[in-house]
Parts: sequence; structure tokens; C-alpha cells
Amino acid sequence: MTSLWFATALLPQGWADGVRLTAVEGRIQSVQSGVQPQEGDERHSIAVPGLGNLHSHSFQRGLAGLTERRGPTDDSFWSWRELMYRFVERIDPDELEALTALAFAEMLECGFTHVGEFHYVHHDKEGVPFADPGELAGRIVAAARETGIGLTLLPTFYAHSGFGGAAPSERQRRFVCDLDRFARIVESSRKGIEALSGAQLGVAPHSLRAVSAQELAAVVELGKGLPKHLHVAEQAREVEDCVLWSGLRPVEWLMQNASVDEHWCLVHATHTSTSELDQIAAAGAVVALCPLTESSLGDGIFPAPAFVEQNGRFGIGTDSNIRIDMAEELRTLEYAQRLDLQARNVLACGAGKSTGRSLFDTALAGGARSLHAPAGLEQGASLDVVSLAFDHAALVERRGDDILDSWIFCGDHGVVESVWRGGRKVVVNGRHVQRDAIMAHYRRALRTLLS
Repeated sequence: MTSLWFATALLPQGWADGVRLTAVEGRIQSVQSGVQPQEGDERHSIAVPGLGNLHSHSFQRGLAGLTERRGPTDDSFWSWRELMYRFVERIDPDELEALTALAFAEMLECGFTHVGEFHYVHHDKEGVPFADPGELAGRIVAAARETGIGLTLLPTFYAHSGFGGAAPSERQRRFVCDLDRFARIVESSRKGIEALSGAQLGVAPHSLRAVSAQELAAVVELGKGLPKHLHVAEQAREVEDCVLWSGLRPVEWLMQNASVDEHWCLVHATHTSTSELDQIAAAGAVVALCPLTESSLGDGIFPAPAFVEQNGRFGIGTDSNIRIDMAEELRTLEYAQRLDLQARNVLACGAGKSTGRSLFDTALAGGARSLHAPAGLEQGASLDVVSLAFDHAALVERRGDDILDSWIFCGDHGVVESVWRGGRKVVVNGRHVQRDAIMAHYRRALRTLLS
């Protein structure tokens, strides 16, 4: 049994003092509030539930900071993608595992306790399938096991380079496969996560430009009842190309050609119309927003206020992992809206309401829905807890929602003290318990990749 006591904690019904959590085999058995600690309890000051990271390409952690030189023409997502392709061409399975492990450890260190890994690198460097179709998926599972993070593994179907079934490019050879091979990748992934505590499986048609209508239907059928994640409307050019191909905008086309429901997660959805936002909200789908990556790539600003007004659901993801910081993702989301609208506290859920709490609660619920990983400090849930340092300068004399406002808008990595995932303590004094070994593996991988 694990028993933890906190001076204050954020429970589903709100902040409570004197909170004692007990767990057996990683699941919360009891939640008591207004109580004193008992002998043997591990004692801390502030507890919040761990958050879900909806969208990650962990291998891109090794590329962070290496794409910040301007090219001969205007830079964009599309020029960045060419640099990413050059990087991915060099990665072997051991290096993929090393990059992923560091990304997962850093997610835990900042308060993410579960990740949706959008996994589309399936083959060897020459594009030849491995004997085990799930070889690289297995390396992601190994990194999750080493770090202790909760995992929703999202093997990704990728077949084309553009709308209308355009042939894939040579540089996409590590991603592409047919439906039969993809089914084998999914099955291998299913077997791979069986022994991993708290793991879930989903499917991810990469994007409307990378799958045909028939392939999309087949992937959705393969993932019946599972999470389904899809990039959509990330760039203006993507919207223009979709209209040229189909006469419809991407989300319009998707809604007319797929039964989108609460199992769907639409990644980015940056360039969406008011009617498209209404359709997403009505379907119960979650939008995965990745503010740091979207800022880095110059994608644009998601119309969050209009979506929230329609009771739309969203969560956050780290996507390219240029910087892994849960609080900064939420801060960047809000600040982008402030710059766009020239207003403050845009995403607070009402007059007098805390912006930090509004962002945190929405992201927590969105992560639970889209990752099929129920979250929160309540009986039966996984013991996924983040302890915050009460003596950090950002939190001095803070109470209740002021804690979240101060962490998100003026805190740094030092705010996170300890993290438990599935009852396992994986972060102590702000550092992952295996950080030294993970960093050593990462350094060896980068030394080879960048030589």
C-alpha cells in the first residue's frame, strides 16, 4: 500500500485541506480530507492530479534547437519538415528508445503523467520493414517502462504525400505502409503494451493528406472503440489543398466522411471555421492543442474562445518536444489568445474565475477522454499525483486557485517537487529517479546522430 498526506490537494470537487490518499497496486483506494497524517504516511504540501499529454512525437526531442536558422526562402512548417525528415533518416532503434526515454522523463518532471505517443516511424533506415512489425513501437514501450509514464500508444497509418492519394516521397519511406502491414503493426503494439501498467492502445490515421477515404474508413474500423487521433487543419496551405481536392475544408470533409465522436482527438485544428468548431464540439471530440510547437512552426492561433463558448473540449500536447513544460504550454495557449484579441484572462470560464484553474481543469478532462486514461484524485483512479514545492518563490503564501495561476503564469520547473505515476514515485526533488542513466543513453545517441 502507498499512503500519502498533503496539506492541500486539488480533488474533483475542489481544493481540500488535510488530504490523505491510499493506493493498492497503483490505484487509489481511498481519499480522505480534513484529516491528520498517520504514521507511515509520506507527507507533502500541495498535490494536483497529473495531466495527460495528448500529442507527442518523442524522437523529435533530439532535434530541438537545431532548426533555428533561416533558409534561402521564407521558412514554414514545410521547410521545417524537410529538416525533420533528414534527422529521422539517421535514427536506429536504440537511438529512438534513448530519445523517447529522455522526452518521457522530462514530461514526468514537469507534471505530465500520461502521454499519447503518435508513432509513425515504423521501418528501418532504408524503409525496409523489420521482421517484427512493432519493433520501433516496442522501443517506445520500453522507454515508458523505464520512465514509468502512462502510455497511450498510437500507431500511425501513413500512405500518401498529399490529398487524392499522391505517391509518398522517398523521404517518407520509414513511415508508409499498406493496410495489411499496418494491421500487423497494431497487433504487435497491442501485444507490446500488455505487460505495461496503465497502457492503452489507439490508432492514428496521420492526416487527410496521408490517407485516402477508403484507408481512413479501414483504419477507423480497425480501431473501433479505441482512441483515434488525427492531424487536421494545421496549416493554411493544408486547408487550401483540401479545398482544391474535395471542395471542402478539412474538418468539413472529415465530418461528412467519418463518424467522429468522443473517441476522436483532432490535433491542432488551427485553421477551422465557426461552423467546423460547432461540429467538433457537438461530436464530443477533443482538440489537441500544442501551443509551443504551433508557435515554433508559425502555424497560427486556434480560435479557442469560440470553441469554449460551444462547450468544446481541448487538451494540450508537446508535439515536437522543442521544450517540454506543461505549465508553459498552458501559459502559451492563453497568451496567444491575449495577443490575438488584445484582452486578458481570455480562457477563464467566467467572471471572477481563475484562468489557471480553467485551463488546468479543461486540459485534465480533455486528456482523460482522448487518451482513455481517466484522471483525477478519486477512488479507483490511477495514483497519478504531482506534488508542488510550497516554498518556491512562485507559490509563497498562495492558496487554492492562486496556486495554479502562479505556477502556470510565473513558475518554472522548480515548482514540481515530486511525481507519482501509478503509485510509483518517479520524480524526487524535481528530477526523474533514472535521469542520470537516461541522460547517458541520450548523450550516446546524439553523439552518433549528429556526428
